[in-house]
Amino acid sequence: MVLCTNEIFIDGRWRKPTGAGTIEIENPSTGTSIGEIAASQKEDVDEAVDAAQSALDGDWGQLSAVDRGRLLTKMGQVVTEQVDELAQMEALDVGKPLKQAKADAIALARYLEFYGGCADKFHGETIPYGNDYTVYTLREPHGVTAHIIPWNYPMQIIGRSVVAALATGNAAVLKPAEEACLTALAFARIAETVGLPKGALNVVPGTGELVGAALASHPGVNHISFTGSTAVGTSVQAAAAQNTAPVTLELGGKSPQIVFDDASIEAAIPFLVNAGVQNAGQTCSAGSRILIQRGVYQQVLERLAERFQSLRVGPAIEDLEVGPLVSGRQKAIVTDFVEHGEKTGLEVVAQGTIIDGAPSGGHFVCPTLFADVPPDHKLANEEVFGPVVVVIPFDTEEEAVQIANNADYGLVAGVWTRDGGRQMRMARQIKAGQVFINNYGAGGGVELPFGGVGRSGHGREKGFEALYGFTTLKTVAALHG
Repeated sequence: MVLCTNEIFIDGRWRKPTGAGTIEIENPSTGTSIGEIAASQKEDVDEAVDAAQSALDGDWGQLSAVDRGRLLTKMGQVVTEQVDELAQMEALDVGKPLKQAKADAIALARYLEFYGGCADKFHGETIPYGNDYTVYTLREPHGVTAHIIPWNYPMQIIGRSVVAALATGNAAVLKPAEEACLTALAFARIAETVGLPKGALNVVPGTGELVGAALASHPGVNHISFTGSTAVGTSVQAAAAQNTAPVTLELGGKSPQIVFDDASIEAAIPFLVNAGVQNAGQTCSAGSRILIQRGVYQQVLERLAERFQSLRVGPAIEDLEVGPLVSGRQKAIVTDFVEHGEKTGLEVVAQGTIIDGAPSGGHFVCPTLFADVPPDHKLANEEVFGPVVVVIPFDTEEEAVQIANNADYGLVAGVWTRDGGRQMRMARQIKAGQVFINNYGAGGGVELPFGGVGRSGHGREKGFEALYGFTTLKTVAALHG
């Protein structure tokens, strides 16, 4: 089932947007249109922000933490019942294989369950401050929170961003990426089904240039959560600064996976490949730089090449290892990166295969593995956002750290070694928001705080830590009479 609608969701009701703008929904697997949805305008953003503020002043703001949690938990139950439908919707909209889309739907249900359980367990503290005072802190919602999310993982990012904000009592305005709006609109339907108070959640699809910019600069928005490119994130932060609104930014990445000569190669190979090609490489935390110590360099490279050559690319519905890129524009960007690598003399050691019969209009590219890549090469430092992985040799632990930290990004890193001391040293020295030792991603980890340093952004989402970012701290100091 495809949820295409000519309405937007504001103040607990579906209505037509201001004007007659629409957004075409394209199936990346075929390059053909599957319908249209409504496109919001600046006036709709104003109404959505007003509705969110009214919710805070009304029923939503008066709801207890226990009842907020129950509503979110109930939404999680509905998502669980609709996992297959949501997965099909996401696969059709984004292009990811069905098994990956289903994992995203299951993750959304888990976020709702997790944050539903957290809602009444997040609180302030008492502070011992002299015998004449009672001092305590309160954790209070920012108020109206704006959520500008990308097209690569709509359900997962709604879960870690919007759901965490709702759990702490904020009222949310969600702007999904114009390339992938369907599951965001389905999420609004689910909120309506369970009886979320009107205005607590508002969904305004539209372009980034218009709707995203209006949200980022809106004086009625008290906090912004943005996931996307570093360039756009910088603009969002600059706009928010005009209203002194805090911003959580989860931006790009060029994450290293570091393989030492004492690593378990057999265990590492599936992680090394999957981290680079999952969702066709359209993942901020993609492990797209593989650093291999020279003692095992050739052995690991050969195993990687074998794995890459076995990768099949095709329509989402085929549920292969790799689906299409989200758009023709993204395909052109990735193709340019691959051609640049070839023109500058990089060695292509392996590529995947687009299956016979794949639609000619689909945005398919072959997963590509480059070897012996200089650490200062463009492909070793810039985010490709496609299934392109570079392999870089190193000699010493110190050199590995230097190469890993060479890129301006610092989102995620993986370290493969059996040496316990080296594990701890690398975890401390690598500049990244997450470091995985002898694994990569920990299966998604709803409970694990996520965010970056440097050009990868700041602030943390996921886990209990996200609740701190979606609240402000108030200190109360009472002098005894």
